[in-house]
Amino acid sequence: MVCQSEECHHLEPLNKYKHEPIPGDEMAPAKFTRKQWVTLFAIGSVHFSSAICISLQAPFYPQELDTVGAKLMLCIGMIIASLSDISFGLLDYVDDHNTFITMSFILRMTESLGSTSALVAAFSITAAVFQDSVATTFATIEVFYGVGYIVGPTVGGLLYALGGYKLPFIVNGTVIMCTAVVVLMILPEINNNSLSKNDATIFSILKVPAVFLNSVSVVATSISMGYYAATLEPHLRQFDLSPVAMGLMFIISGGTYAMIAPVVGRLCDRWIYPKQVIVFGCLLIMTSFMIVGPAPFLPLPT
Repeated sequence: MVCQSEECHHLEPLNKYKHEPIPGDEMAPAKFTRKQWVTLFAIGSVHFSSAICISLQAPFYPQELDTVGAKLMLCIGMIIASLSDISFGLLDYVDDHNTFITMSFILRMTESLGSTSALVAAFSITAAVFQDSVATTFATIEVFYGVGYIVGPTVGGLLYALGGYKLPFIVNGTVIMCTAVVVLMILPEINNNSLSKNDATIFSILKVPAVFLNSVSVVATSISMGYYAATLEPHLRQFDLSPVAMGLMFIISGGTYAMIAPVVGRLCDRWIYPKQVIVFGCLLIMTSFMIVGPAPFLPLPT
C-alpha cells in the first residue's frame, strides 16, 4: 500500500538517514557500520553533555538556594528550560549541518541547566514544607511525572502531525513559560530558615551506607527505564504490533508509575519500612528483565 497522506511528506527527509554501505565498513563491527558508529557517537554526546550539566549541579547548586531563594530559582529554571525548548524547535530553520549540531549541543545543555535548577528547587521546597509526610508528598508529585510520560508521546505526536518538527517544542516551551508565571504568582514565599543548612559534601553523604545503597538503587532503576526505552521497540518489531499497540507498550510504564507511586509513598509513610519496598522493587525489575530477554535458563521462545 502506497501512503499518500500529508504525514508521509514529513517522513521523506528521514529517508536520507537510511543505511548505505560506505568504504571502510569492513573495519567496523558486523552489526554497526562506520556511519552508524559516528551517528551513535554524535547523538550520544548530546545526552552525555546533558547528563554532565545535571550531575555537575547536584553537589553544589542546593547551597545557592539560600542566597537566591528557592521560589525564585524554581521560576528562573522553568523560564530557562522553556526558552531552550522553544529554541530547540526553531532548529528546523537551520540548514547548515555543523551549525545544527553545535546549536543542538548548546540548547540541550542550557535546557538541562534550567530543568535541574527547577527540579532541585522544587525538591527543596517540598522537603521544607511537607516535613511530616515526605514520602507521600514526593510520591504524589511523581504522579505528574508519570502523567507527563504518557501525555508527551501522545500530544507530541499529534502536534508533529499538525505542524511538523517545531510545533511540539514551541507549544511545550510556551506551556512551561506560562506555568512559571503562575507558580511565581501563587506559590507562597518559602522561609530559607526552613531549608536545612549544613556543611556536608556530596562525598561525605555518600559515605553513609543507607544513602549510598539508596543511590545505587536509584541508578539501577534509571538504567532499567532507559534501557527499555532504547531497546523495547526493536524487540517488539517481531510481533508485528499495530502503531496503537506499540504506543500502548510505552504508555504502560508511565501509567503504572503514576498509579503506583502515591500508594507506595503512603505505605512507606505509614506501614512499610522503605528498605523492604526497595528490595521488592529491585526483585521485580530483575524478574521482568529475565522474562523479556528471556533468560537462557527459562523455557520461553525467543
